[in-house]
Order: sequence, then structure tokens, then C-alpha cells
Amino acid sequence: MDTDTNTHTTHTTDQLPAAVRAFSAAQEARDADGALAALAPGAVITDVGESFEGEQALRRFVSEAGQEFSYTDTVTRVARDGDTWVVGHHLEGDFPGGEADLDYRFTLAGDLVGRLNIVLG
Repeated sequence: MDTDTNTHTTHTTDQLPAAVRAFSAAQEARDADGALAALAPGAVITDVGESFEGEQALRRFVSEAGQEFSYTDTVTRVARDGDTWVVGHHLEGDFPGGEADLDYRFTLAGDLVGRLNIVLG
């Protein structure tokens, strides 16, 4: 556990809420229907400053984000920061810069993902 009392580090993705696990698996598989099913009505995804909302924009994001590159994606950490679940990712591939660390910051709305902020880690 981190010294900050509001942040709790976990060790496996098994400890993530079901909607976060479902969204992540669907996004990795490019299963837009599965990813959308894990999102609450009115959900918003922000990817390094660019926001997506509404079914068409969210479907496009899930289906196309990163598709033009080949890369590996390793989960580096799973933590909870208050009401936000944070999943750290390390990417390596043929995109500009070749490496990136991203934090996927999920906030739930009930039992579904209400907001996902993808930020540089």
C-alpha cells in the first residue's frame, strides 16, 4: 500500500471492478460492442487530451485507437485512487517514440465505466 491513504495499490487485474475488466478485454480484442456494453450512458473517454463521447465516437475510438501501429502492451500496475481505478500500461512498438507509459484512469457510474481518462504515466 502506498503511503498516501487515498491510494491503494493492488497487484492483479482480478481485483478490478468487472466493468473495467470487461472494457479492457473488449478494447484489446477490438470488440466495440463488448466495450460499449461496459460503458454507462453518457460515458466519456479522454485519450491524452482528446475526448470521445456518444456511441459513434466511442465505437470509433475502441475500434481504431492505435490500430495503425504494432505494439506490445504490458500492464505495469493496478491501483485505486479514491473513486478512480488506475491501470498502468507500458507500450513498446513502431509508433513515434517507440515507448510510452500510460495510465488508464477509470471512474465508475454504478456498475459501469462512466469515465476513462488515458494520460501519460
